[in-house]
Amino acid sequence: MCCLTPSLLSPASAEFLRQFGQIGIFLAFGLFFALFSLFLARLVRVRGHDPLFRTTYECGPEAVGSPWVQLNVRFYIFGMLFVLFDVETLFIYPWALAYKSLGVIGFVEMLAFIAVLFLGLIYAWRKGALQWE
Repeated sequence: MCCLTPSLLSPASAEFLRQFGQIGIFLAFGLFFALFSLFLARLVRVRGHDPLFRTTYECGPEAVGSPWVQLNVRFYIFGMLFVLFDVETLFIYPWALAYKSLGVIGFVEMLAFIAVLFLGLIYAWRKGALQWE
């Protein structure tokens, strides 16, 4: 009989295996749920071969021309700048909550952070990235 039973293992090893067993059960359940969902979706999906089925769905008139339209890069730059400054300002909120415990060093670090953000804003402004045409 060569099997691992809790009586043959030390208490620390048994606890270690029990914890990893829970993780294994959780992963197996997650994998089963994902695969079962995909299988169920395949069973209930619509199997249409109508040419209209493959067209794009949009409100309004029919699309005319190629879908490969080159957009101005300024739209992407403007959006990226918005996301950048929006996410960066989110870092100020936790700092404000822990302001008293951080002391002078935390205050100086946040001033440096805001200064870098401000320099980035000035740079984008001078390059014309904030001009909406």
